[in-house]
Amino acid sequence: MVSTEVVTIDEVIAAHAPDRGRKPGELLATLHAVQSELGCLPRDVLDRVAAHCNLSRAEVHGVMSFYPDFRTSPGGRHVIQICRAEACQAMGAAALERYVRALLQVDYGETTADGSISLQPVYCLGNCACAPSVRIGDRVHGRVDAARLERLVANVRQGEGE
Repeated sequence: MVSTEVVTIDEVIAAHAPDRGRKPGELLATLHAVQSELGCLPRDVLDRVAAHCNLSRAEVHGVMSFYPDFRTSPGGRHVIQICRAEACQAMGAAALERYVRALLQVDYGETTADGSISLQPVYCLGNCACAPSVRIGDRVHGRVDAARLERLVANVRQGEGE
């Protein structure tokens, strides 16, 4: 049975950093939990996370800004990542990047006007033998060319998934 109880952000924070100690990983776990709950990490929430984890706001911001999965504004319902590592670049990822930016009319770190798709760079998907690679949601696609990427984007927009 799914609980209909509303959980506050302070409760989410407390659940992941219960004793204000500096346990390894508690900040990352807390940031992930808050972003999962809110869809992003608003600046005003960072102060609450910092206080609860007994860290400075600068320390929290430093960790948050280091990892590209954390964001301060809501992302799209779907995330498309284009691999920018050397193997993918050697196999045409730069042209794929230009194509998808034009297709979606966004740049890296942006979300389409309808809020459906966010575009993000990624620096290795571990699929080098099948370059260039793209990840949509949790699924990695290899040997992607412009035509295939256009079909994948169309499928996402039509709600067929990834």
